[in-house]
Amino acid sequence: MTLLIDALEQGLVYGIMALGVLITFRVLDFPDLTVDGSFTMGAGITAVLTVSGWNPFLALLIGILGGMLAGIFTGLLSTKLNILNLLAGILTMTLLYSVNLRIMGQPNISLIGRTTVLDQFNSLLSRMGLGDFSNLIFFGLVLIFIKFILDLFFNTELGLALRATGDNEQMILAQGVNTDTMKVLGLAISNGLVAFSGGLVAQYNGFSDVGMGIGMIIAGLASVIVGESLLPTKSFLWVTTGVVTGSIIYRTAIMLALRYGYHLGFKASDLKLITALIVIIALATPQIRNKLKLGLGKRIGFY
Repeated sequence: MTLLIDALEQGLVYGIMALGVLITFRVLDFPDLTVDGSFTMGAGITAVLTVSGWNPFLALLIGILGGMLAGIFTGLLSTKLNILNLLAGILTMTLLYSVNLRIMGQPNISLIGRTTVLDQFNSLLSRMGLGDFSNLIFFGLVLIFIKFILDLFFNTELGLALRATGDNEQMILAQGVNTDTMKVLGLAISNGLVAFSGGLVAQYNGFSDVGMGIGMIIAGLASVIVGESLLPTKSFLWVTTGVVTGSIIYRTAIMLALRYGYHLGFKASDLKLITALIVIIALATPQIRNKLKLGLGKRIGFY
């Protein structure tokens, strides 16, 4: 039961990051590697301000703004300096490592003994006898709210313009929409969500580390790909639902692999290996499924 609750909590909090990755990779068709740096930036800013005695909610907000600035920087590198999208993200991710060290002042910051938003919410729910599920309920409510806002936003005129920029840039450009502005906006929203997830993870884990963002882009992509495999639809509402579900499944698979993987020879140090294998399986599943359908069709005379 504890394992399931932990997996759900992590799936929900990292699901916020996965929604950010969805915006860049699927909506904008922009391979943004800024994620690894903006995740740590959100965690670092939140940790530093929380330790300094700031209100933890305000610390999270400023962490989000930091992530949005990182996304804007990547967008400007791409749109104004005409740097290749992939390279722009790599450059920002690289420089953010040093920036995050500057912000934190040290490689690791402990939040043990500091009041966080989770502690405050736990105090509220403990009076109702739900203290053991406070983190799960909090992350669930936050994720549902963010998903609701995104679903509404991407069905507005501005949101549709943002989606059209990724689908057919030339077409939307002919409609008089500034695609450069759309890209910068999308990257800002995406990395703001990623930084928000990083700040929550820092308060959830009780520490912030300069290397905690490494591999986040893979985790986000895995959630998106798993979600698309489960709910292959173009409706944005169901796409975001699939991503959230994919994040929960991905985190559950990771925890099960770490808990019981020793039977197959895995160790705790094999986390990145397990992550890569899950992504490979998620990527290969649609291809295998299509080939099986094609093979079945041929055998029964449909082709």
